[in-house]
Amino acid sequence: MFKALILGAAAGGGLPQWNCGCDNCNLARAGKIPSSTQSSLAISIDGERWVVLNASPDIRSQIADNPALHPTGLRKSPIAAVLLTNGDIDHVAGLLSLREQQPFALHATGEIHDVLAANPLLNAVDPARVPRVTIALDKETTLLPGLTATLFSVPGKVPLYMEGAEVKTDLEGEQTTGVHIHAEGRDIYYIPGCAAVTKRLADRLKGADMVFFDGTLWRDEEMLEMGLSQKTGKRMGHISMSGPEGSIAALRDLGIGRKVFVHMNNSNPVFRPDAAERAEAEAAGWTIGQDGMELTL
Repeated sequence: MFKALILGAAAGGGLPQWNCGCDNCNLARAGKIPSSTQSSLAISIDGERWVVLNASPDIRSQIADNPALHPTGLRKSPIAAVLLTNGDIDHVAGLLSLREQQPFALHATGEIHDVLAANPLLNAVDPARVPRVTIALDKETTLLPGLTATLFSVPGKVPLYMEGAEVKTDLEGEQTTGVHIHAEGRDIYYIPGCAAVTKRLADRLKGADMVFFDGTLWRDEEMLEMGLSQKTGKRMGHISMSGPEGSIAALRDLGIGRKVFVHMNNSNPVFRPDAAERAEAEAAGWTIGQDGMELTL
């Protein structure tokens, strides 16, 4: 049985974000809506060996909060591998919490491995115990017996800390990828960061059994309107949920079995169970991801 465990459903900063006093963050601090840690997903087919997709800065607490990931012996972890979809801080900083001489395989594209290698801090994750496995785009690789993954490019941009004077948000290459997971005869996709749903991406997702998809913002100018940022969702390299060019519309008629939003920014109204935006997303067949949520096929 394929199992997916949402370790963190929020985008960078989490919910509540440490320096944010928006309505969602204040409600989460007060315990009136669930808090959420930063974006990560764990997958398995036997419930005993797991692959973590993206190493969130919150990975230590995520492991503590999910018994399936607890040590099974003296310095023995059920986490067999970590796979990275990009080099964003909210997806790689957690590697520093996995530096205690624990063996696991670290999978990423060559470009992302180069980004990691350029940071001397990450030498603490000893390559002698944590082999770097380079995955070529569109080439299937085995993560665990019976569970394979294929990385493919999706529109996006380089990580924030690598931005130059000119920022392109529609790059398609090794810097922003989605993951096609094949297990138990099922096709699952994990795409926590995506700037647009192209025809090629839509064709790829047709008929999928399950899709975890970028839910950063409800509307493109959300953070500007709230006074939280000077950037639109598009400028950050993320498609919005709503609108004629949003992900709800783009993925509506693709015959996807189950659709789950992950990587939601603290400003997104869908975090509130009573929000009209959440009701609209759920009416369109979407599940709003939440920390600790387990989905099976």
